[in-house]
Amino acid sequence: MAEQAGVTAAPTPRASGEHEPASLFLRACLRLPVERTPVWLLRQAGRYMPEYRALREQHSLLELVRTPELAAEVTLQPIDAFGLDAAIVFADILPPLVGMGLELEFVQGDGPRIGNPIGRPRDVDLLAVPPAEETMPGTLEAIRILRRELEPRGVPVIGFAGAPFTLASYAIEGGSSRDFTRTKAFMLSEPAAWRRLLAKLVTVQADYLDAQARAGAQALQVFDSWVGRALGREDYVRSVAPHSRDLFAAIARAGVPTINFSLGTSAYLEDVAACGGDVVGLDWQLPLDVAWGRVGLDRPVQGNLDPTSLLAAWRVLRQRVDDVLDRAAGRPGHVFNVGHGLVPQTPVENVRRLVEHVRERTST
Repeated sequence: MAEQAGVTAAPTPRASGEHEPASLFLRACLRLPVERTPVWLLRQAGRYMPEYRALREQHSLLELVRTPELAAEVTLQPIDAFGLDAAIVFADILPPLVGMGLELEFVQGDGPRIGNPIGRPRDVDLLAVPPAEETMPGTLEAIRILRRELEPRGVPVIGFAGAPFTLASYAIEGGSSRDFTRTKAFMLSEPAAWRRLLAKLVTVQADYLDAQARAGAQALQVFDSWVGRALGREDYVRSVAPHSRDLFAAIARAGVPTINFSLGTSAYLEDVAACGGDVVGLDWQLPLDVAWGRVGLDRPVQGNLDPTSLLAAWRVLRQRVDDVLDRAAGRPGHVFNVGHGLVPQTPVENVRRLVEHVRERTST
């Protein structure tokens, strides 16, 4: 097992004594003792579930996201099916861009597309920063519905949003990208406009996350899905990290645990962790003990099974689940999860067996 790196300071737990939460997930986020390892899964609600596919035959993705009752129904599907320890509201990271003035659609077989991508500094200056209560009422109401439904079951609700860099890359590229050429060119050639863009995104996302907490979300996760694919360490530290720090500093005031999840950032994981978040979400690229040692063993972590492991036979999947648990070594502060989202081909039975195995293997 890796030794503690000690490169980041652990946040001070927010709960103590009589105010300690009962939820295993929330307790793990605060490094409090738990009777077993809590488990939830990125993209636990989605296309691998037949119940979700049935709804998608009737509704578009944006309809599901923007209709509170439908978003709540989708969120509850995996909770009802597998008894997971946390529910993450069914939403998408991109709709907040619409309120800022960007045109968003999801194209079948092609993914998200921005109709008026950012290409010059003036485009940044025209972006609005409206409050989330005006622009994201559907997701906020879905959280209220979920909190009422799940509170009696003791299942906490997680809210989420995209990190400044990932949202900026979508806004500039006009959709997904393989090389992020436009984003990096804008960052390097228009540094002042780049800083204004990310500052606006921090404002919008901080307000959105805070609104989710007020609506009833009991934890908040920030997804930086593209930064590790696009940037090396020097560019990250210089052009992204200051804005990520600003976002985590702002949402710390919401008073709920925050999770800092990035993908593909093994080359500068310590720098990512230093930006903030009570919990560091780990992708699957490093063994759990190695990654945990680099961010500091006194910092809670979430992860980090390779999600494609769920496509394997159970004997292989079980070995990989056990490897993650062995590397966690029963330390306080571990939330079992996958290191990226479940893929659509994931067998439902493998999800069920994974959840049951983590529960049985770690119960005291």
